[in-house]
Amino acid sequence: MSVASLADYHQCSAAELKKRAVKLLSQQIWCWGRDILRPDGNWLIEIGFQRTKAPENRESCSSVYTLELPENRRVVLRGFGVFFGDDRLGGVFLPRFEFGPKYTTHSALECPPWSEADLPKLSAPSDAQRSACTSITLELIDWIRRYELNIVERLGIEYRQSVLLAWENGKRQVMPAEEMPRAWGMIGVAIAEMSDS
Repeated sequence: MSVASLADYHQCSAAELKKRAVKLLSQQIWCWGRDILRPDGNWLIEIGFQRTKAPENRESCSSVYTLELPENRRVVLRGFGVFFGDDRLGGVFLPRFEFGPKYTTHSALECPPWSEADLPKLSAPSDAQRSACTSITLELIDWIRRYELNIVERLGIEYRQSVLLAWENGKRQVMPAEEMPRAWGMIGVAIAEMSDS
C-alpha cells in the first residue's frame, strides 16, 4: 500500500496542499460510499442523513444524502463532490477531483444535485465573499474530521481500515485510517493560515 505522509502537510505550498487535499477528498468520498453499503446497515442513515432516491428520469444517478446540522447548516454528499451550507454565510461546493471551493450565496439547494448542473451558480469567491467562503470551507473540513473520529469511536478503526483495503489498488496513495482525521485537521489549519497571510 502506498501511504501518504502527514509529516510534510504543514509546510507545503498551496499547489501541493491542493494535490493532497484532492487525494484525501477522493478517498473520503469512497469511504462515504462504503459506509452506505456497510454490511451491518447504511451508516449514513443510522447517523441521521436523509436519503433522496433518484427520480425515474434520473435512474442512472445514485441517491443524494443530506444531513441537517445545528445552527441552520447542512451537508450534502455526492460521488462528484460535497456541498456545505450555512444560512449565515452561504454555501460551498468542493468538487471531488479539484478541491477548489466554489462559493454560492445560497446556503440550501433548491433541488437534489443529481449532477453538477443541478447546483446553484457557483464561482470563485469575490474579495468581499472570500472570508465567508473560507469560513464555510473550514466548517466543512472540521465536519469531515469529526465524522472520521466518530467512525473510529463507534465502529472501530478496523472497520475503516477494511474499507481502505478495498480502495487501495496499488496505484493510489492511501491515507491510513488512523491518520485521516488528523490529515483533515492539518488541511484546515493550512487553509486558515493561507487565508490569514
